[in-house]
Amino acid sequence: MSTHKNAKYWLMSALLSGVLAGLFSLQLFGDDQSLFLPGTTSSGHYQIELACQACHKDAFGGADSIQEACMDCHGEELKHIDDSHPKSKFTDPRNAERVKRLDARACATCHVEHRPEITLPMGLTVPQDVCRQCHYDIEQERPSHKGMSFDTCADAGCHNFHDNKALYEDFLLKHAGEPDHVIDAVLPQRDFVDTAARLSSYPAHEYPLEALHLQDRDVPSGVSAEQKILNDWLETAHARQGVNCSGCHGKGANWVSKPDQDRCRTCHEPEVAGFLGGKHGMRLAQKLEPMVPGLARSAMRSDAHDRELSCTSCHSAHRFDTRLAAVEACLRCHNDEHSLAYKDGPHYQLWLQAGNGALPEGAGVSCASCHLPRIEHKQDGVARTLVQHNQNDTLRPNEKMLRPVCMQCHGLAFGIDALADEKLVKRNFDARPARHVESIEMAQRRMQDEDRGRRTDR
Repeated sequence: MSTHKNAKYWLMSALLSGVLAGLFSLQLFGDDQSLFLPGTTSSGHYQIELACQACHKDAFGGADSIQEACMDCHGEELKHIDDSHPKSKFTDPRNAERVKRLDARACATCHVEHRPEITLPMGLTVPQDVCRQCHYDIEQERPSHKGMSFDTCADAGCHNFHDNKALYEDFLLKHAGEPDHVIDAVLPQRDFVDTAARLSSYPAHEYPLEALHLQDRDVPSGVSAEQKILNDWLETAHARQGVNCSGCHGKGANWVSKPDQDRCRTCHEPEVAGFLGGKHGMRLAQKLEPMVPGLARSAMRSDAHDRELSCTSCHSAHRFDTRLAAVEACLRCHNDEHSLAYKDGPHYQLWLQAGNGALPEGAGVSCASCHLPRIEHKQDGVARTLVQHNQNDTLRPNEKMLRPVCMQCHGLAFGIDALADEKLVKRNFDARPARHVESIEMAQRRMQDEDRGRRTDR
């Protein structure tokens, strides 16, 4: 009897071990690796948390491997923003003592994943008084900071660890006294058509920048094309600039019924790079399934939960309507307070007036005007204006919107105050800012004090 019980016990143990081993193998070698997540991922990275190799490039590479992964995604951004605390500052032997307090040479010193209990907004996992590690004597250097708590350094309108260029004293002083509103403000216009012929990377042999007509369509035999689709294509810049059906779908046996971003990349490389770097396309960049609004941590419309995000999600296939992409494409997914308040604010009224011709093109303010701003980009040595498709680029933190967005239409002081007013941001800027940040006044007082000091020394 005892032998029978032992055999039964070992049989059940073997079966259970086999099931567990099977489940483990599915997790280890399958697509779903959620079992291995040591904790909740930050809002910036949660979309790609199952692509473990995105951050852990080498299982045994340690901190150096993780740092390499950080720079693969964020290195270019740090180059462009004129980093206030570059790695070179901390490799300088004169700052060796500071490195002992805070080793800012490694991104993971401040940005640690899977630690939700200590993670602040923007993915920070450092104490709020981290600035004190190096600037403990700031009151002696800057009397204007006397009495300020170290957990206020990163308040809106004050200091940002990486990107401080909108708050440098010389910049603040240069733009002191500006009016709240820029008269007759107009956003820069996209100029791809005007610059394409000068781009060495533009495939002019395939798309000769000459208008096509209905009879020029090159849809292969056996592929049906509805008249509406053809009409939509004829009204686009694609048809006007020689981009035929095969330009997106491919030719002959290579015909693809639903082209992806790789086809768009043929002509729109910087735009696609921005898309893949933002929250709309970052999953695709890691070879994961496309992002759907149902996975988002912010509020989204219930009827959009399963809508896969791609270039055509916003631009639509064949018509590529940029006005649709600038407002309605956003609002058919986003359901947060800020988005829902847009149509009740003054920016939307300007958008409507520009749309009906009452204001010049570029005078309207859409969702894209702020979150997908027009920027100057150098490509093949040619300066051109394009849309930054990384919608998160100006939100880490939101003061990054000051130069490319707010100051297109507003004075610097007004922009700083507006971005610092959290309630106003939620209401989508439907009134004047209710709070005031004294960054400009502090810079002016410091300049006056220095002037008085120089006169005294004479």
